[in-house]
Amino acid sequence: MKAFTREFATLRPRRRPLRDRPLLHLVPNLFTVLGLCAGFTGLRYALDSRWELAVTLIGIAILFDGLDGRSARLLRISSPLGAQLDSLADFLSFGVAPAVVVYLWTLREVRGVGWALAMLFAVCCALRLARFNVELDDPHRPRWWQHFFKGIPAPAAAGLALLPMIAWFATGAEWIRSWAVNAFMMSFIAVMMVSRVPTFSIKRLRIPPDYIVLLLVLTALLVVFLATEPWATLTFVGVVYLLSLPAAVWVAARMQRAEEEEAALAAAASRSAEGSDSGSTPAPSSSPPEAAPGPAAGGRVVPLDPRTPRR
Repeated sequence: MKAFTREFATLRPRRRPLRDRPLLHLVPNLFTVLGLCAGFTGLRYALDSRWELAVTLIGIAILFDGLDGRSARLLRISSPLGAQLDSLADFLSFGVAPAVVVYLWTLREVRGVGWALAMLFAVCCALRLARFNVELDDPHRPRWWQHFFKGIPAPAAAGLALLPMIAWFATGAEWIRSWAVNAFMMSFIAVMMVSRVPTFSIKRLRIPPDYIVLLLVLTALLVVFLATEPWATLTFVGVVYLLSLPAAVWVAARMQRAEEEEAALAAAASRSAEGSDSGSTPAPSSSPPEAAPGPAAGGRVVPLDPRTPRR
């Protein structure tokens, strides 16, 4: 009976891990393509002046961008194709689409200047994505940078570029739609994308167990507010993110200082250990042999002869 059981076990196919199943390799890329389609469709509705649908579709693209990265890490799937596809989709959804939407909404009032600002935003987004791909696996990156982005990431930049439009949906204030306000916002966000200013990253955020319940309550409240007052809630979230920028700089400076002090203490301890090791080994004597006291002949020191009687 045992022999039959062993033979049956060898004939039964083994279940492969999730990451080894071919269809699951398509899940992250599927989310990326869906985000690309959402961002591109947002352009179509912007051409028809259906602003709320255009902004909503770019928001859906931001959601899919978060899902493709999370699913790739969960399934432990990474490929050069997925990385390049993600960058191209991000450029269209978060670089081209917001720039064109804001241009059609208000910046075309100043024509050439408005189009130049839209191009500046798109170009800075492309430069930011290229720099991110190059520095992704930098072995010399300090540890404290793991908790931050260099500059504003592309999805957040798209949301901030559309923040005046979202606030206009919530309040209806016409001054928010002025080209001057949006020109300043587009220029500021474009420069921040390619800057090296640290901004918060939640990729390595670890929630202590004592705060999980509080986080769930806040998430539930956010979902409720998004369902009832979506534009006002998104405006609040965007303002909070803007206020977090100087806080991120302050926190990053403290973490950098702490890491540098830790490295200095480690180097001092290493030098102290090396000094104690070298001091424990006696150095060879380089002094000449002892000469006999007494008169010298011809200016030379006469060595002591044990056969010579002492006076």
